[in-house]
Amino acid sequence: MSTILQKARASKGLAFAQIVRTEYTNVPVFISESFLAPLPDPSIIKVSKIDFEDSPLPEYKRLYAVVLDNVLSQEECDQLLFMSEMSVGAHRGGDEPENNGWKPAMVNAGRNYEVLALEYRNSDRIIWDNHVIAQRLWDRVMQAEGMKKYFSILEGEAYQAVCGDSMLGGDRWKVAKQGLNERLRFLKYGPGQFFKEHCDGSYETDDGSQKSFYTYHLYLNDSAQALGIPESSETELLRGGATTFHSADKKRSFDVDPRIGRVLIFQHRRLIHSGDEVTAGIKYTMRSDVMFEFDERSVKVNKNGDIIIDL
Repeated sequence: MSTILQKARASKGLAFAQIVRTEYTNVPVFISESFLAPLPDPSIIKVSKIDFEDSPLPEYKRLYAVVLDNVLSQEECDQLLFMSEMSVGAHRGGDEPENNGWKPAMVNAGRNYEVLALEYRNSDRIIWDNHVIAQRLWDRVMQAEGMKKYFSILEGEAYQAVCGDSMLGGDRWKVAKQGLNERLRFLKYGPGQFFKEHCDGSYETDDGSQKSFYTYHLYLNDSAQALGIPESSETELLRGGATTFHSADKKRSFDVDPRIGRVLIFQHRRLIHSGDEVTAGIKYTMRSDVMFEFDERSVKVNKNGDIIIDL
């Protein structure tokens, strides 16, 4: 059961919230070969690893989060958002779905079950399962400086905070071929909507062959605060809606503001975060997971029962 659902059930009135079985289907969407093609100049991607030690959250100094700017252009973000709506039947003429297919986002309650918990998660969502887009979005990340080296193989003490103590016993994970979970969750937040503090859970495939250790957030539109536009200025831009990391007592925090084409990747374990309330405008983002496969070749046991790591 997810951390957020446990909190929701413990909250007044949510203990009896109805858990429902959910299934998501899409209609085909044409994807051109040129859409999200590799960048001709990867140096435009700016890589900023979050230094928690030199932040209001020094207790997270061993935890991993990185911000990548200019991963997608505004035109690519607009097109991706349009295509996500097409995947649920919008923009096709004839009988259009209500709200272009956006529906209230629910909270995971275990495999294929969800619960509506508006006190904790209040936004609209489109789920688009597409391995082609997942692969191309991950390929862009791999073009950024240092990302291939960091994410290709998880092994040893350096990844203990990400994967757990099993890394000290010789566990070794390799990034899945497609990189991202093909289940792309597009999110839409209007004024007054939010996602309360929580930690993300790991996503596992049905056959158990892959699991995630990191969250991937792609921001699809700008916020006024990211552009440095003061509160006194009249603008239709998004205000609020930051992804905020919190201390355990919720008294200290660190914000990552939405910006077109910005990607935020952070480990699931121990990083308490929220989607701050939107106070004006609309926030569009897409969330997925970075998927890994256990490398069976990484661990061997000799006749004495000693573990040998095959590098």
